Amino acid sequence: MKRYLIGMLVASVMAFPVMAALKAGDQAPNFTAQASLAGKTFDFLLADALKKGPVVVYFYPAAFTGGCNIEAHAFAENKEKFDAAHATIIGVSGDSIERLNAFSSDPQYCAGKFPVASDPDGAIGKSFNLSVKVREGAPSYVDTRGVLLDNKVGIERTTFVITPDSKIVATFSSADDQIKPTEHAERSLVMVQQMASAKH
Repeated sequence: MKRYLIGMLVASVMAFPVMAALKAGDQAPNFTAQASLAGKTFDFLLADALKKGPVVVYFYPAAFTGGCNIEAHAFAENKEKFDAAHATIIGVSGDSIERLNAFSSDPQYCAGKFPVASDPDGAIGKSFNLSVKVREGAPSYVDTRGVLLDNKVGIERTTFVITPDSKIVATFSSADDQIKPTEHAERSLVMVQQMASAKH
């Protein structure tokens, strides 16, 4: 119960103004970011991932917070199905790479199955026309582990499904559509499976 209340507090603190996120038909901006997979840091380049097939880029406010934990777990649970559709998953948040090393390897959440990238100034989020909330002052909120949140920005929860030619084919927004964290994984999985079926 305590973890749930902490998660709800963080979610309320990180309310975002509604902006017009990039939508189906728009060109996805390329980006490079420091990312973590199973606790190991590497450079993620969207253009390279797109060479292998569609990419699901999901933005979330902060690692180790209520909805973000649930969302990461949902993507991890369905990773083999995304693989079968030749789709790559990449999570993006304003968290430091150190926090993401812990989050990416945590068996309850990312479970070492897919990478999460650091966008500490919100530049990647802004390039997708997402609302980015800047926190002022010293950290004062704790995550579900009881650790202070160190990220200076929070990015609204939005998922993009991108084709190998860099076109966005779907945008799922919790701000606009009020969809649950788990639905980001569910809806993007349906989309990439449809894309895989259309190729055969």
